[in-house]
Amino acid sequence: MSNLSRRKFLITAAGSAAGAMWLAACGSSKKAPTASTASGADAPEVPGATLGFIALTDAAPLIIAKEKGFFAKHGMPDVKVVKQTSWAVTRDNLELGSAKGGIDGAHILSPMPLLLTAGTITKSKQPLPMYTLARLNLQGQGLSVSKDFLGDKLTIDNKAGLTKAAQQASSKGKKFKAAVTFPGGTHDLWMRYWLAANGIDPNKDADLVVVPPPQMVANMQTGTMDTFCVGEPWNQRLVNKKLGYTAAVTGELWKFHPEKAFSMRADWVDQNPKAAKALLMAVQEAQMWCEDPANLNELCEITSKDKYFKASVADIKPRLAGDIDYGDGRVVKNSPLKMRFWSENASFPYKSHDAWFVTEDMRWGYLPVNTDINALVNKVNRADLWKEAATAIGQQAAIPASDSRGKETFFDGVVFDPENPQAYLDGLKIKAMS
Repeated sequence: MSNLSRRKFLITAAGSAAGAMWLAACGSSKKAPTASTASGADAPEVPGATLGFIALTDAAPLIIAKEKGFFAKHGMPDVKVVKQTSWAVTRDNLELGSAKGGIDGAHILSPMPLLLTAGTITKSKQPLPMYTLARLNLQGQGLSVSKDFLGDKLTIDNKAGLTKAAQQASSKGKKFKAAVTFPGGTHDLWMRYWLAANGIDPNKDADLVVVPPPQMVANMQTGTMDTFCVGEPWNQRLVNKKLGYTAAVTGELWKFHPEKAFSMRADWVDQNPKAAKALLMAVQEAQMWCEDPANLNELCEITSKDKYFKASVADIKPRLAGDIDYGDGRVVKNSPLKMRFWSENASFPYKSHDAWFVTEDMRWGYLPVNTDINALVNKVNRADLWKEAATAIGQQAAIPASDSRGKETFFDGVVFDPENPQAYLDGLKIKAMS
């Protein structure tokens, strides 16, 4: 079982051609959406919903859908987009629901709706049925390390360097301390995969702790951890403050990997199907807007505000543009590993990806070994609603031919076949499951 627990929660005081297509789909950056197109029988059952987000770049589609009027365009002018301080708070507020002062849906770590539905992470220990309506982005996260390890030149596949770093920590009577954002969430899984693939058992050779994304850099500055995995703009800020460097961006671990999701309480969607579709259409249009290069500066200006990321444009913009300064001498311009909001089917919630999240959470003991993977995925993943919304906004061409993206290959050569998750699990050398 995982050695990561709530008591370890740390608190600190402190492109191209496609651009033309997105431009045509969303209008120019200067043009606001037209007035509401929803009326009569198509009108949403309610005029709004309360959606949560964490201060991370991949929350941009929800923020832009609000700020640029996409929610209002689709008959949802009263949508509230509310900042959450941590993923644990997001979980708690989803359990409450807006009727009790919480939230109806959120920008969320993709495994969380699955874990909530299974009832393994709820405070009540009871299942909270959730629906994943869309994926918000692909890749765009980072595995960062303290400047103390600059000499070790840690990268995605430097087994000798990671072993030395772990031994260095051990020589001081402690374990290599790695911070992630939520147990069983994407950053936890990326960190565990990176360590395990390089021969470091995250349960035995490392000490994994939970830190909210906006607190990562402050914790690194005080020497609280050796490494962390988090979304942007916090890896970039670490580099800008010269407190550490990026060992790898997560696209190096798994190119075009799924990251955050747009998820809502299942009961809310079931009670308000037209409103849910309206929200989804607005988010899809916002995702296209976010990926349009012509909108990059405005996107950064909007999200940099205190009520959103409370981060400088210098922290937000470079990696969104694909310009990655790793902080250790490596600099990459226009990287294909930059965050995607719409291209590469970024918005479509592939069921095969959710199957990997379930499988990997089984690997590390966050879900029982006898979990029915397909049953859980099919209960949570609403790719059918995504297709309906995409069709409604004229994006039929964006609908993939299959709900599966097929086999996925990781940096270490390991292959995940969604048709045979057990073979994947059987082939892994380091895991918590028996």
